[in-house]
Amino acid sequence: MSSAADSFKHAGRGGGRFLLTRSRAGFTRAKNSLIPAAQMTAAGVGAYLIAEQLLGHHQPIFAAVAALVAMGFTKEPRGRKVLEVAIGCTLGVLIADIVVHFFGQGWMVAVVVVFLAVMVARFLDSGATFAMQMGLQALLVVMLPAPEDTALGVFSRSADAMVGGITAMTIALLTPRDPRSEPVRELKGVTGDLTLSLRETAAAVRDGDSREGWHALIRARGTQPKIDECVKSITTAEELTRYSPPHRRHRHYIQRISRATDKLDLAVRSLRVVIRRSISSIDHAALDTDGAENLARVLDELADSSALLTRAVAEAGPGFDRGMQAAEKSLTAVAAQLHPKRMGIHDLEGDTIVLLIRTMVVDLLEATGMEHDEADAHLPVLG
Repeated sequence: MSSAADSFKHAGRGGGRFLLTRSRAGFTRAKNSLIPAAQMTAAGVGAYLIAEQLLGHHQPIFAAVAALVAMGFTKEPRGRKVLEVAIGCTLGVLIADIVVHFFGQGWMVAVVVVFLAVMVARFLDSGATFAMQMGLQALLVVMLPAPEDTALGVFSRSADAMVGGITAMTIALLTPRDPRSEPVRELKGVTGDLTLSLRETAAAVRDGDSREGWHALIRARGTQPKIDECVKSITTAEELTRYSPPHRRHRHYIQRISRATDKLDLAVRSLRVVIRRSISSIDHAALDTDGAENLARVLDELADSSALLTRAVAEAGPGFDRGMQAAEKSLTAVAAQLHPKRMGIHDLEGDTIVLLIRTMVVDLLEATGMEHDEADAHLPVLG
């Protein structure tokens, strides 16, 4: 009896923790969705009012639907994505209007119209939700009575869909938000993980603890999804700064952030190889005390440089340039030490690690804005 009661209490505590975790995640999602929700609301209601009040259409539901579908629900709607979906919605409704105009309504017409609308949706977008929404709109066009109190007649629904698409596109481009915030937040996460991975690798080499090295490797591997998210955010920011007049002044900064991201991606890939080789050298006791200490010191100094990169990417204007110059100065000091013999390393595995670090340092120097040949020139000549 006591065992059953204990099990019940344990299940209750587990359920409570589950609900608490889900509630916290839900509140976080809701808080982060305030701007997208406001955009969708403005697009849907605004498109409806424009079609009703300015064009005089009766119950222009397709204007609101097209606007909502085009906006979608993302943290930062992409201009090109919104444009593609807006065009797709308008084409889907137009196809349905044309078929209904010439062949009337009925289930056979509905089969043809929905099939064509879904195929158009799949051509324009890979999302299953978009295809479903397009098919639903086409089905509604066929099944609902055609409006007769407008100058466009049956084609007023196509005009409504066009109004919805244009409204969504306008809101996506003109909504006042800083296109830099999302890429910077993602990139700071990347450089932060890079810094921690370097620190953990240095500790592993210094202490001869391969388990610490595995922790660093797991962290470095987990950086890749953050880099992918950063690339997506930069793509969105580039579109905003290219097409949105209020944000064009940020184009140069976004371009530099994009270059830094590309080079940091290469640096993180090199770091994963460095960590694997370091783990191998620890397991095989390939480094003597002096070599291990010097290698750990260099990795710690690289972590300091990475921390400077984290501060630099968070700044705009002159602060960004000063931060990158500080990171560049720190990295060139590290680069000047990267010769196996100068570091007291005399075995093949240690040599390999140093060579891999040299590649990573060049990538990091390029992330600060330095050209490849100039970055490579800061490394001591081997031989």
